[in-house]
Amino acid sequence: MKALTRYCSDKGEFGGYHYIDMPVPECGPDDVIIRLKAAAICGADMKHWYADLDGTNTSDQLNSIRGHEFAGVIVKVGENVTDWKVGQRVVSDNAGKACGTCPACERGDFMLCEHKTGLGLDNNYKAFGGTGGFTKYAKIPGGILKLHPHAIWEIPEGVKYEEAAVLDPIANSYKAIAQQSSFLPGQDVVVIGTGPLGLFAVQVARVMGAVNIVMVGLQDDVKTRFPIAREVGATHCVNGSTEDVVKRCLEICGRDNLGLVVECSGANIALKQSLEMLRPNGEVVRVGMGFKPLEFSINNITEWNKSIIGHQAYDSTSWRECIRLLASGAIKVQPMITHRLGLSQWKEGFAVMADKSAVKCIFHYDEPDKDEKAYGEADYPDDHDFE
Repeated sequence: MKALTRYCSDKGEFGGYHYIDMPVPECGPDDVIIRLKAAAICGADMKHWYADLDGTNTSDQLNSIRGHEFAGVIVKVGENVTDWKVGQRVVSDNAGKACGTCPACERGDFMLCEHKTGLGLDNNYKAFGGTGGFTKYAKIPGGILKLHPHAIWEIPEGVKYEEAAVLDPIANSYKAIAQQSSFLPGQDVVVIGTGPLGLFAVQVARVMGAVNIVMVGLQDDVKTRFPIAREVGATHCVNGSTEDVVKRCLEICGRDNLGLVVECSGANIALKQSLEMLRPNGEVVRVGMGFKPLEFSINNITEWNKSIIGHQAYDSTSWRECIRLLASGAIKVQPMITHRLGLSQWKEGFAVMADKSAVKCIFHYDEPDKDEKAYGEADYPDDHDFE
């Protein structure tokens, strides 16, 4: 089978992506094998695309089969597996390995385990044999299923594979607002950053009863992402390239109504603006990541009792409720899927993500079925149409 892989040296340096032949994964007695039906590009995948645009590489160490937002159908279960069966449509929460004994694992927060390894994201191929979603077959290791039975979830009837594949960012946004903030219906929300996390945060805010939902982006977002933001629930869009963000958000919301900013861009200026616009006792949930030191004072959080809440990932509660919201139609994915491509067109997919003409790009395996009989996947049709 073909797979989009990442290589790196022993020192952890990476050399980008490589689309190569890989062996079909074998199913151990506790494992589950999934035939991939849809896999999405995430912002975390883009870091390595930028590292190696021309596909060259100076290392020969295989790091992982990439792709951590994926869904498919079970085509093989190990002899000891009783909770899952062939033919079930499932989505992975991308958990691959966790220690099981740390405080995070004790709480069921497996994605916050300091020893965790994610499928399709971390160095996992040799570590425990787990595989990602940018290929034909993925193996969910039995070890994680014993520790964390909700490492995979069944896809409800009526939900497409491509919709289920993006439950990761939906659950992230849900946890940021519904589980980590003190937001109350009737308040206003500002969301900074127009990527999938920001756009799904808009939707969660709408579902939870926000009155004004302000999406803040830049000039590059005006053509594609602002219209999608309005379609999924934003009441206003603010162009940070041409407008005074703090002034405009306060004009829309009024300071007394603005108790929550969801900061999804990771830009330092966005965190500064978030604190400036918040009312006393307000909260910033910082979803985005930036790597430059702050060049401004954060004494404002002490002066007015404001909070900066760090956000990472999700838990099983996030997934359970988001699957229900998705199945009910309350969360909309189709407006977010701007590109559908065969996996063999992976470079095109990463390019449209890089130039921001795409919001979510979904890959489907499109290589000739040389190993078509490996797990009998011909019995399980796709549910998508190529554009």
